[in-house]
Amino acid sequence: MTRVLLTGFEPFDGESTNPSWQAVRAAAAEPLAGAELATAELPCVYGGSLTALRTAIDAAQPDIVVCVGQAGGRPDITVERVALNLDDARIPDASGAEPIDEVIVPGGPAAYFSTLPIKACVAAVRATGLPASVSNTAGTFVCNHVFYGLAHLLATELPRVRGGFVHVPYAPEQVTDRAQPSLPVDAVARSLREIAATAARTRTDIRVAEGATH
Repeated sequence: MTRVLLTGFEPFDGESTNPSWQAVRAAAAEPLAGAELATAELPCVYGGSLTALRTAIDAAQPDIVVCVGQAGGRPDITVERVALNLDDARIPDASGAEPIDEVIVPGGPAAYFSTLPIKACVAAVRATGLPASVSNTAGTFVCNHVFYGLAHLLATELPRVRGGFVHVPYAPEQVTDRAQPSLPVDAVARSLREIAATAARTRTDIRVAEGATH
């Protein structure tokens, strides 16, 4: 069995819920063929999120880590390609911290690529009828902070573990008073199960065009 750790975030920016954590819990509620799923909720806090992530990895001893976060305004499941060594907050995190142009790991590489089969994961989600795409920016908020911190940990201490990041849209209950795209949490959970299963069985990514012109 491949051990897969799925993480989501607590609510932030005045929201009462976070679909990333809702979907992670739902994804792990039933057995998944070929994989053993563990979950952890991370605080939406610079620094503290990486401490919680390290604790969860130590406890789960996973082969694969898929961190999940909310990307309000995006219409689909977006599998991230690259993490930047940069914190640049447009809004404060849950503790009130608002770093500007700060590196996450001093002396670390400018960026890391996901070690998940990102294009195969996107194809697997699309095959279920759900919208998905490769994303080339994870932002510069706590999601990117966690993605980079995870990638650095795997590159420097846990090279046999693979990992990456997935952004998900708002849940429908979050957009009742605003014109923003959303996806039901159960649909997002299905997509995360597809991503986990695909990552578990796929070592070499598929070669298809998933780039962007801007």
